[in-house]
Amino acid sequence: MNPTNSKIDNMFSLSKRNSVGDGAGQSVAKLEIRPGGMLVQKRDSSQNSVSIPTIKVRVKYGSSFHDIRISSQASFGELKKMLAEPTGLHPQDQKLIFKNKERSSKAYLDAERVRDGSKIVLVEDIVSRERRCLEMLKNVKVEMASKSLAEISLKVDKLAGQLTALETTASRGGQVSKMDVENLTEIFMEKLVKLDGIVAEGDLKMPRMVQVRRVQKHIETLDALKLQNSKPRNNGGKSPCQPQADSSRQQSMPMQIQQVQLRQ
Repeated sequence: MNPTNSKIDNMFSLSKRNSVGDGAGQSVAKLEIRPGGMLVQKRDSSQNSVSIPTIKVRVKYGSSFHDIRISSQASFGELKKMLAEPTGLHPQDQKLIFKNKERSSKAYLDAERVRDGSKIVLVEDIVSRERRCLEMLKNVKVEMASKSLAEISLKVDKLAGQLTALETTASRGGQVSKMDVENLTEIFMEKLVKLDGIVAEGDLKMPRMVQVRRVQKHIETLDALKLQNSKPRNNGGKSPCQPQADSSRQQSMPMQIQQVQLRQ
């Protein structure tokens, strides 16, 4: 046998063995397990030369039909998003029925054997819609409560500055206006009533309680100023303030404070 021919035959034989082995390795590497245990070809986004086919599915919703063009490798969740505009249904409020079985949003069309021209039924998920609406209302209430607390806190900060000024005047022996004390007390009582009307849940419970205690402390400080202001002074023994005229409101304020404490 010619040595040259033998060498050429060996080269072709080796090439065939390598090509078979490489092809098998590549085919195994291109497989993946999809939901449901199906073995399918692995998707490789880097291979731009391979185009993903687009299919048209007919979706029935009530008495109307919608023809949707979508990638064959898309998920049912993506299909729900495309159906949101023509049907007016939120994706979370949709149920997609294919072959008499509801399909998960995470399931893929090709894995569930959805083909071009397949028919899918769309129904509204009433329970999901109600749950989502309740969640939205809850979020709105939390947002409103948080905004109200922030506004009250800002207002109390400004009022606390006025209270500090009154305390400074009293500590230096100055005359504190009875009207200033009464007006400031009235405003603090209004803030206390507003705090009582805020329904705080979760993380808002503690901030609300802090503001309630803060306002109550300011009211107690004003009551002490009023009492101090009503005591006779050394300049003739006359009191600059007459607490008798305001005795009924003084008795009512502790009652309101106690009611807020009971609601905490």
